[in-house]
Amino acid sequence: MDVLVRLLQLLVLLLTLPLHLMALLGCWQPLCKSYFPYLMAALTAKSNQKMESKKRELFGQIKRLTGGSGKVALLELGCGTGANFQFYPAGCRITCLDPNPHMEKLLTKSMAENRHLQYEQFVVASGEDMKQLADGSMDVVVSTLVLCSVQSPRRVLQEVQRVLRPGGVFFFWEHVAEPRGSWALLWQQVLEPTWKHIGDGCCLTRETWKDLESAQFSELQMEQQPPPFKWLPVGPHIMGKAIK
Repeated sequence: MDVLVRLLQLLVLLLTLPLHLMALLGCWQPLCKSYFPYLMAALTAKSNQKMESKKRELFGQIKRLTGGSGKVALLELGCGTGANFQFYPAGCRITCLDPNPHMEKLLTKSMAENRHLQYEQFVVASGEDMKQLADGSMDVVVSTLVLCSVQSPRRVLQEVQRVLRPGGVFFFWEHVAEPRGSWALLWQQVLEPTWKHIGDGCCLTRETWKDLESAQFSELQMEQQPPPFKWLPVGPHIMGKAIK
């Protein structure tokens, strides 16, 4: 099976050789950072239509954290274009963090469309190093389709626990690898080296549930959902919450 994966990876590499050459020469990354926000804006709008009920169910729990007042300090990791803003309860004080500064332009548009929220700041940083945010400063941290593209999911989860107050909640919605031994996983392994360039570092084969289980949260609730887009190579999604 490993030999077959390598051969198919080589075939895909040859078919997408210009992309890989641009990446090797350092030309692709700046281009990707510029176009990726617009790709995400298009995909998240369609994704929200398919996942609206589940997202409302997940983020509706935020309101209960303060007895319905909605006064919650919320940090969104990899905030992107603000696709989750419409699902947050009124009064949330939002801190947005993303390593791509080009996201801010589309993020500003989402801010203007969601006046029920209070915006604190936009921080250009990676999830592995959130030194601009103080220990225990957040009631809630949110990550949706982010842990697939970070350098170290475990380091990000350590930082999440650091910035959360005791009893704070981490809400997540992430895509993960297909089951081991499946043909679907084989194709994810084949496509991943090329997909990383297209998806701004997105990995198709991460078993993120294992990182969550080993992160030593006091409580972890998680369920699996089918992917919203069958035509993309991303696998099933896990969504749920973890309590510090």
